Amino acid sequence: MSEGGATIRVGDPGPRPVHLLFSEPTRPYGDDLTLDFLVRARGQSVSIETLVRTWDGDGLDAFLSALAEDFRGWGGARAWRSLERDLTISAEHRSGGYVHLTWGIHGRPPFEEWHFETTTVHAAGEEMRTLAAEFRTFLTSAVE
Repeated sequence: MSEGGATIRVGDPGPRPVHLLFSEPTRPYGDDLTLDFLVRARGQSVSIETLVRTWDGDGLDAFLSALAEDFRGWGGARAWRSLERDLTISAEHRSGGYVHLTWGIHGRPPFEEWHFETTTVHAAGEEMRTLAAEFRTFLTSAVE
């Protein structure tokens, strides 16, 4: 998380690094459970952003926490999606104790014909617990 506000950076450096920035969690309707935030993908050959709409976070932090708790692994892919499907995640546990998260960013109406995907790799267990905790803090920091 950054010091200057509720921001999470996901992704690691590499030969062609792409990272995701999650920022500006807001409750656009006051006390309503609608929670919006921006997600940006940045890299050498990509620069996109979209507004993600959730219903109180749609359990994103719980999804990530469950992945962390299953650090010994699971078969197949586990999936999560936001309320309006503008953000999706597919998680696979791979040999060597790593979790591969494929993040899908999808255009909102009327431009939903585009989508972007990138995969980040995280050590199972503690690194995933840290990511889940960062998202828990991020989702509860929303302002009206």
